[in-house]
Amino acid sequence: MTDVPAPQLRISDQNRESALSALGEHMTAGRIDIDEYGERSARITAAKTRGELGEIFADLPAPHPRYEDSPPPVAAPEPAAAPAPSGPGNWSPPQRFLAAFVPLLFIVTIALIATGVVHGTLILVPIGLAVFGRSMWGHGGPRRHDRHLRDRERRRALRDSYRRELGR
Repeated sequence: MTDVPAPQLRISDQNRESALSALGEHMTAGRIDIDEYGERSARITAAKTRGELGEIFADLPAPHPRYEDSPPPVAAPEPAAAPAPSGPGNWSPPQRFLAAFVPLLFIVTIALIATGVVHGTLILVPIGLAVFGRSMWGHGGPRRHDRHLRDRERRRALRDSYRRELGR
């Protein structure tokens, strides 16, 4: 087992999320494969104490899960990201322009293609503008939060089913 502060202390959902995030980084780095990730993530969702989480990461280098009362690892400060716009009222002028212009461009392009005035590949112009706008301003808004809540519920269900299996 690794040197975990107060291994008998119970962990929170935030600790589990930190552990799942760290485990994902290990999978991305190629230290573990997808099957081992699935096995370890199930153990993380079922873990109750810091010691149990420490055992899961005993053979892996940093990153490890963080705990509320332990200081986060020292790293270079990252620049603060601008908050994602939450709705049309907070959009910048370029965002408003694209939001109004791209749908009109789609309609005009489809009409020109249908009448045979231009070639069908012209449809790539409004598609390109839509992709550009999405890449510049991201996905923002309430849908991201909803996905986070669904993922949390899925992890809790997985944890509970794993605990039931252990009880049998």
